[in-house]
Amino acid sequence: MEQITLFEHIDATPLAARLRPQTLDEFVGQSHLLGKGKVLRRFIENDSISSMIFWGPPGVGKTTLARVIANCTKAAFLDFSAVTSGMKEIRTVMQQAENNRRYGEKTIVFVDEIHRFNKAQQDAFLPFVEKGSIILIGATTENPSFEINGALLSRCRVFVLHGLDPADLHKLLSRALTDPRGFGNQRIEINADLLYRIANFANGDARTALSTLEMAVLNGDIHGTAVTVTAETLEQCTSRKSLLYDKKGEEHYNLISALHKSMRNSDPDAAVYWLARMLEAGEDPLYVARRIVRFASEDIGLADPRALEQAVAAYQACHFLGMPECMVHLTQAVVYLSLAAKSNALYRAYEDAKKDALTQLADPVPLVIRNAPTKLMKELDYGKGYEYAHDAKDRLTRMQCLPDSLLGREYYRPTGQGMETTYKARLEQIKQWKQNAEKKEEDDAAANIYAQ
Repeated sequence: MEQITLFEHIDATPLAARLRPQTLDEFVGQSHLLGKGKVLRRFIENDSISSMIFWGPPGVGKTTLARVIANCTKAAFLDFSAVTSGMKEIRTVMQQAENNRRYGEKTIVFVDEIHRFNKAQQDAFLPFVEKGSIILIGATTENPSFEINGALLSRCRVFVLHGLDPADLHKLLSRALTDPRGFGNQRIEINADLLYRIANFANGDARTALSTLEMAVLNGDIHGTAVTVTAETLEQCTSRKSLLYDKKGEEHYNLISALHKSMRNSDPDAAVYWLARMLEAGEDPLYVARRIVRFASEDIGLADPRALEQAVAAYQACHFLGMPECMVHLTQAVVYLSLAAKSNALYRAYEDAKKDALTQLADPVPLVIRNAPTKLMKELDYGKGYEYAHDAKDRLTRMQCLPDSLLGREYYRPTGQGMETTYKARLEQIKQWKQNAEKKEEDDAAANIYAQ
């Protein structure tokens, strides 16, 4: 009964809804769009917005931003959800907007989850957008290029909203504890570290962060008029002990290192384990996918060129599906890369070339391979003597492509691993051809001298 007494005066509305920002200054995140002087902020402050699409993952503020615009604009603001609305509702809203236009009033129509509308429903907006009866604001979690009709999309500006970083989420959670709309009128004792754990757990989603905090507070330990939230309470509310993982701390780098080195050591079991440790702790799957793409060329390269295809495909799957569906695609890529033949020849080639590039920046490009788009350049011998390899019998020439100071330098040194043996054999063949061609040229020159 004590817990009921303590919380009985609290609004039953979910915390995320109670704390929904009303102004731009209350809005957290999306500084690339809403920072001081940024284009979208100027549009809103000047009440000069045009039709637009907000694209981003759940919980990043798409609907909230539309509500902020509603509070700032002098236009009529109408909104409905694509989940519950059909053609009848669209026609009703469009007729209302048309009536407003006749009286000289602008109408902003906000459509949440606009990607759920079919082509015919989206087409119904088009004539009203074209003639200015409405300013359309659509919100979607899906790629507008695929989910929004081309004709409608071409008349809208797309703004990409990003997942909130832990610092933004921590700011939001801290506000929830002090704002009277949240828990500002209660004594909530929660360690700052736990707020960061909630922020990491939420994985960029403000709604998840606030809902997790609310659950933890409502299930916290009550001592008089205070509520204490412990790590144990937080774990029980999330049912994920791996919440202790800090995506910006040492453990973050330890785990990605463990994954990378397990794949390098051709240990698929260990690699999958470390992958699961990260994903179940709330790590961004796209971060893992990016590291896998890097690994495919750094540690495998031409020993198995398909490794990069697998890695990029896994990244795309993560982008399309997100968690938890994409975990199987990442597992496929991790196992493939673990079992693939290994070579770091491409990595070493670039690192060696980088050293020369940084120390010999002034070396000129050989005239023979310079472009000569103007008469003056041609007169200066740009491109003179250039040999088009496709015209040569063996598709090879002895044309010099390195600067004089680096002549003969070798960067790519293929290994004998996997398919790289094929490329190694080809490179040796090319070098042998050039040696033979050079010898023949020298022999011909000597013969000419003897003949004279």
